[in-house]
Amino acid sequence: MKLNKRCLIIFLSLSFLVLSGCTAATPTQPSEAEPVSETTGRLILATTTSTQDSGLLDYILPDFESKYDIGVDVIAVGTGEAMAMGASGDADVLLVHARAKEEAFIEAGDGTARYDVMYNDFVIVGPASDPAGLKGVTSVIDAFKMLAESEAPFISRGDESGTHTKEMGIWEKVGLVPEGDWYISAGQGMGAVLTMAAEQQAYTLSDRATFVTRQAEGISLEILTEGDSLLFNPYSVIPVNPEKHPNVNSQMAQAFADWLISLETQELIAGYQVNDMQLFMPDSDAWRAAHP
Repeated sequence: MKLNKRCLIIFLSLSFLVLSGCTAATPTQPSEAEPVSETTGRLILATTTSTQDSGLLDYILPDFESKYDIGVDVIAVGTGEAMAMGASGDADVLLVHARAKEEAFIEAGDGTARYDVMYNDFVIVGPASDPAGLKGVTSVIDAFKMLAESEAPFISRGDESGTHTKEMGIWEKVGLVPEGDWYISAGQGMGAVLTMAAEQQAYTLSDRATFVTRQAEGISLEILTEGDSLLFNPYSVIPVNPEKHPNVNSQMAQAFADWLISLETQELIAGYQVNDMQLFMPDSDAWRAAHP
């Protein structure tokens, strides 16, 4: 029997859960002694690596799974790949951070609507020795120019993720196409790129949440440039359109979006901290109405 890609995703996710059944559940994970109802199926969430690597999803998803008696299969990839999964009907709902691509996704009819969820920002991180001299530089345009001029090693995500999209937009504003031995396109998620940057004592552009989480684990990099308005990083949730992709779990996808932007879940997001630092700022309509 031939499995389509969507079935294969669910099969692999279920196989992982079975194989990991011998590990103890953490306080932020649902107990494996509580099986998911077979009548409700599973929800496939395609999302950026930052929501997973930062630990946010482990913190908030058990609440949704408990309320709706459904398991969520998280596929953490770059935003570009997550949206490609949505466009092919291989995901039910997206949690991503690349506004222009999100609007194009809706325009193409692949999503029903996009909802503001939260935001944080990007930062340039690098070694404490800072050979390019970025420390204290507040303009990200100036910082990228200094990186190119010094040819200090820079690790790019190179994966069409939201972070990579942001990086390439900055290079475009600088008026440079980065190339040469100093510029390394990794094609990896944020966690892996931060590991590479630490190992090679290189620079990279990171979302703040993933970096703070890795910093708490002892990664040997520092924030060198931050605070520029160009580094603003908003996240949105988008249910995949069942009219174009009739195989998606549209009812649960919309329930997930409604849950994520509800005031109760927004307060959960606001409460998620690493090293006493809030990693994501709630930004749904419900949150803004409650906090004018």
